Amino acid sequence: MAATETWNGDYLWRQFEAALLNPIRAFRPRYLPLLMVYFAYGALGLIAVAESFWIKKALTLSPVQLAELAVWTTLPWTVKMVFGELVDSVPILGSQRRVYVFIGAGFIATGLLLLAGAAGGWLSFASPENLYRLGAVISVLGVVIQDVVADAMSTEVVDRENPDGTPRPKEDVDRDLGMVQVLGRLALSAGIFAVAGVAGWIASVYTYETVFLVGLIIPLISMSGALLIRLRPVERRPIDWRILGGGIVFGVFVVAAALTGMPYNQEVVFIVSMVVVCAMLWRIVGGLDLETQKVIFYAALIIFAYRAMPLAGQGYTWFTIDVLGFDEAFQGVLAQIGAALALAGMWLFSDAITRRPVAQVLLWLTVITTILSIPAFGLTLGLANWTEQVFGFGARTIAVIDTATTSPFAQLSMIPLLTLIAIYAPAGHRATWFALMASLMNLALVAGQLQTKYLNEVFVVSRGNYENLPYIVGICLIVGLIVPLAAIFAVGRRLQ
Repeated sequence: MAATETWNGDYLWRQFEAALLNPIRAFRPRYLPLLMVYFAYGALGLIAVAESFWIKKALTLSPVQLAELAVWTTLPWTVKMVFGELVDSVPILGSQRRVYVFIGAGFIATGLLLLAGAAGGWLSFASPENLYRLGAVISVLGVVIQDVVADAMSTEVVDRENPDGTPRPKEDVDRDLGMVQVLGRLALSAGIFAVAGVAGWIASVYTYETVFLVGLIIPLISMSGALLIRLRPVERRPIDWRILGGGIVFGVFVVAAALTGMPYNQEVVFIVSMVVVCAMLWRIVGGLDLETQKVIFYAALIIFAYRAMPLAGQGYTWFTIDVLGFDEAFQGVLAQIGAALALAGMWLFSDAITRRPVAQVLLWLTVITTILSIPAFGLTLGLANWTEQVFGFGARTIAVIDTATTSPFAQLSMIPLLTLIAIYAPAGHRATWFALMASLMNLALVAGQLQTKYLNEVFVVSRGNYENLPYIVGICLIVGLIVPLAAIFAVGRRLQ
């Protein structure tokens, strides 16, 4: 018995040690530029708390309008194929990577300046609400451009050959590709963690204008990575005008639909987006064998269903401020706890997840996150009043527990798909390939945002009026469980 216990103890320790050290062992200095891009993306959370409180206090946007804006700010992610094709085939000043990182940084900085100008009142060519809309969209464009470059580099930094020129075993290459995706998610989580607590403190001490100006340090992070590290030469090929031209036409259509205010413009754009992205993706995967096409299709279908779930929207954030009394500092504390545990969860579980089937990973994530999200639903029903009377703790303790239990699973769902994309990324089309697959997955988020808008239209929530909020949160909880499970049980077995 003692020997068995020792063996079990040694085995568990080895597993823990491997999980702890694998990301460190997998790191290579040449990964740094793309990791700094992902880190900067996460570090944009520096302005998140200030943005939320500024919107509530100074702007007149309703939860429905904010949900509509979330649809538009998600849509740039669905035209990533345009930027992917440019990055793959159009060098600027001889560069297909570094210059695009700089361009993205310029867009992010411009967006932050627009937010600062709106908050400080020194930009007056549009209303604060429209300046916020413009700044949000421009910032997202910058993030999308940089993300496309980082995605492309994530497949290029892995060696396909040994130092002597002989090919490396495919399983070793695939393993490294998966670990680069893990490191990318870890860098993103590290960026979120690095600024989470500061975001609450700075929003409570300084003006919102100052916070947005301080945020200008974020694009400098991604630029410094591209400057300091020597990037490898990449494949160049002629422009595929069917992808680039089609993507540009699609982008013009999206902008026109947004500016003209055509009826059901968001729904029309979503449907057209699905058709365009799926058609372009089919063109790219046409060169893969049938079995690989099936694996990618079923995996994408399950993850699409998992990501296309509605959210409660800004009404829940306002509820925590007005009813539960969560101020800027406490929002920062929650964000810090969540970011720390998400980083720890990503670090410890990501290696194991890369070895598990997509359907199995998402099945457990769906069940676990649904169960752990119940306390948030309870808060909208007044759970905090009961726990205060019976157990002596209230809303803040419940929020901390809820954040602590749900956060480790926040970023894990994307690792299986990102690994799959990296493994099958075709040479010469890697940025476009990643962009199209990411566009499809981000269209799932658009579907979720549309559902969020519909829920807020049916169950109206406004500043100070939160009677309908439990219905919204409850429906999100139920739909977020049933729909992914249905997709997993329907097609998950075909991924075995």
